[in-house]
Amino acid sequence: MSKVAVIKCDEYKLEEVKKAIRRGLDLLGGIERFVKKDDKVLLKPNMLSAKEASKHVTTHPTVLESIAEILLEDGYQDVSFGDSPAKDSEEKTAQINGLAQAGVNAGINQVDMSYGKTVGFPKGHQCKRFEIAQAVIDSDSIISLSKMKTHQLTRITGAVKNTFGCVYGLNKAAMHTSFPNAIDFSKMLVDLNLLLKPKLYIMDGITAMEGNGPGSGDPIKMGVILISDDPVAIDATFCKLIDLNPKFIPTITYGSHWGLGVYEKSNIEYLGDNLEQFINKDFDVVRATVQAELPKITSLVRRLALRKPYIIQDECIKCGQCIEVCPAKPKALSRLNKTDIPKYDYSKCIRCYCCQETCPAEAIDVKTPLLGKLFFYN
Repeated sequence: MSKVAVIKCDEYKLEEVKKAIRRGLDLLGGIERFVKKDDKVLLKPNMLSAKEASKHVTTHPTVLESIAEILLEDGYQDVSFGDSPAKDSEEKTAQINGLAQAGVNAGINQVDMSYGKTVGFPKGHQCKRFEIAQAVIDSDSIISLSKMKTHQLTRITGAVKNTFGCVYGLNKAAMHTSFPNAIDFSKMLVDLNLLLKPKLYIMDGITAMEGNGPGSGDPIKMGVILISDDPVAIDATFCKLIDLNPKFIPTITYGSHWGLGVYEKSNIEYLGDNLEQFINKDFDVVRATVQAELPKITSLVRRLALRKPYIIQDECIKCGQCIEVCPAKPKALSRLNKTDIPKYDYSKCIRCYCCQETCPAEAIDVKTPLLGKLFFYN
C-alpha cells in the first residue's frame, strides 16, 4: 500500500508552504523515514527553462526554499539543488525563475549538472544505460520537486518525468532520438527512476499549468501539494485531480507493471486533506490514450491523423531555437534565411515536442487533425 499526502496550500508564502510540506512529511512518518541524516541530499526541481516564477513553468522557488529549510532545521548538513534545463544554462535558468535566490535564502548551493558519465543499467527494460550528471551520481539521496503540468508528449509531466533532468546536457535530446515515440520514451523514464531511486517526490500543485504545457500553457490554481515516495501513485493522484484516466499515461502503467509504484485506487492510501475538494474536471488536458501516438500506421494516415506541433505565425520571433533543439535527423524544421519563419516537414517530425517545449515566445502549439479527432482522440 502506497501513501500519498494531499495537503491544501493556497499561496506561495514561505511559512504557509513550509508548514504544508512539514505536515505532509509528518503524516508520512517524517523525513528521516526516507533520508538518512548523514546523506548528501540533492533537491531536484523542475528547471525546464529560463522563465519567471509567475509563468509557473518551473517548480516555484518557495517550494525549494521550504524543503531546504526543513532539512537544515532537522540537522541535515549536506543539501544542494540542481537540474539540467532543456535549453538555457543552469545559471541563467535559476537566476530568472528565482531558484538561485531561493537557494541563497535557504543557505544551500546550486550544483553543476552540465557534465557526468555513462551509468550502466543491465536491469533496464527499455534502456540499458544513461548519461547521468556527476552531481546526481555523487549524491546519496534525491528529493524530486516536480511541477504539476500538462505535457504534449506524455499528457502530464509530474513525478516520473521530473527525473529526466538528471540526464545532463544534450543527452536529453539524444534520448528523444533514441526513443522517438511516447511509449518507448515513457518506458525509458520508468527505467531512469528505477535506476536513480529518488527517496521522495514532492509535487508543486499550488498553481499548476494546463493547456499547452510544459512551457507554454496557462497557470491554473489547484491549491495542493502532493508528497509520496511512490512516483506512480503521486502521478496517478494528479490524474485523479484533473479527471484523467491514469491508464492513458504510459509512465504510470509501465511504472506499475515494472515495480516502480502503484496506481490502482485500492492500493493507495491518501493522507491529509480530502482529495475531492481539489478535483477540477475542467482542467485543460488531452484526455486520450498516449497509445494513439504510436507510429505503427501508414505514413499517409500518420500525416493526416496524428497530433502535430505548429507555429503561430503572428507570435513567432524568428529566433530559430526550434530548429536548434529539434533532435530529429534530418531536422523536421528548416528555413532558408534568418528572416523566415521556420517550417515543418512532418514526414521527419518524431512528435517529441522539444520545439514546443522550449520556444521562448510560446509561439508553438499542438493541434489534432480532423481524422485524428474522429478516430484517435475522441
